[in-house]
Amino acid sequence: MQVSKWGNSLAIRIPASVAEALKLKEGDDIEVRIAGERAFEIALDPSRERALNLIRSFRKPLPAGWTFSREDANER
Repeated sequence: MQVSKWGNSLAIRIPASVAEALKLKEGDDIEVRIAGERAFEIALDPSRERALNLIRSFRKPLPAGWTFSREDANER
């Protein structure tokens, strides 16, 4: 891999074989960690999944017979 300049940062392209092995797709958030003196690790960023799980934990069942009317909600 070759290191390239991207704005004020440096960038590398992840080879397709690595992306496939890690099951990465466009738009995924990843973490890059230093793994040694001249080595790094790539992992999916778990913060999004943690946030979704937290939101899901707040879900409560709705009362029996509860309905939602958009018209009633928008009345002033």
